[in-house]
Amino acid sequence: MPEPDVAAGTGSASGRSADGEPAGSVDVAAGGAPAVVLAPADAAALGGAADVAPALVRRSGRLGVPGKVAIAWLVFVVAAAVLAPVLPLDDPNATEGSLARQGPGTDGHLLGGDGLGRDLLSRLVWGARSSLLLGVGAVAIGIVGGGTLGLLAGYYRRRIGTFLVGLFDTLLSFPALILALTLVTVFATGEGTSSTRRMVVLILALGVVSIPLLGRIARATTLTWSQREFVMAAKAMGQRDRSIMIGEVLPNVLPAMFSLALLSIAIVIVAEGGLSVLGVGVMLPTPSWGNIIAEGRSDLRDAAHIVMFPTIVIFLTVLALNYLGDVVRARFDVRESAL
Repeated sequence: MPEPDVAAGTGSASGRSADGEPAGSVDVAAGGAPAVVLAPADAAALGGAADVAPALVRRSGRLGVPGKVAIAWLVFVVAAAVLAPVLPLDDPNATEGSLARQGPGTDGHLLGGDGLGRDLLSRLVWGARSSLLLGVGAVAIGIVGGGTLGLLAGYYRRRIGTFLVGLFDTLLSFPALILALTLVTVFATGEGTSSTRRMVVLILALGVVSIPLLGRIARATTLTWSQREFVMAAKAMGQRDRSIMIGEVLPNVLPAMFSLALLSIAIVIVAEGGLSVLGVGVMLPTPSWGNIIAEGRSDLRDAAHIVMFPTIVIFLTVLALNYLGDVVRARFDVRESAL
């Protein structure tokens, strides 16, 4: 075994492996603890974790230019949706024969008209209200329902946990789009169905679909945090389970759920587009990004802009939500492998 070389003052110890490569070193500062410095071979064996981890930490604390752009886009979309009634826009349902299938810039209409001669920009802005309301409403139901059930399943485990995990698995066994399609078809189709009723049923249906996914995330995170020292200390002090779950566990579960909730909003917006193509999305004449695309598909060859513009809006919104979800996951160290 090679003898370590100790430099005066600093106390540096080093050795060499059998192939002659440095096996690593131990640097001891004056009066300090030894700090192990990995050799290149050891760092490579660890998959470069010594170099990757600091970069992840640096990125987690900063939003960066892409994050700021994503937030700016979402703020713009939300502001346009909220202020739609006061913006100088045409009536989204008013038709003008000369505008039908006309491209951007026709007669002062920035994005042109759709197949019936309605102003496409106005319908996109008003459609944002429906799409965002649907996405946020459905995910809110998923967070409340799935979060509560997941918290109970992860904290109590055993019988309650086993039952709830079985419930999650059962719901996840159904194709999400088919389940939503079935619920909407049963409860919000046929004569006499109003646009408001269809919207409420869509929110509930897509909310039910999101419950098992968010519930599993909540359960997995709760399993980890419920065994931490501060939770054990709270139990030892005689605190009630409800108080511990709400005060100690829930604040640590929420970041993981929030990171997935952003992605879920994007998924719901896309799912509404799929349901609209199947004829059970937001009911016309109320516009949504999904039913604008569904209506415009018949004119795709002659007036591609009718489908192109709402598709671009959905793409940018989904991209922004996905990116911010990744930022939240990195910021709070939400590890997918642990979920």
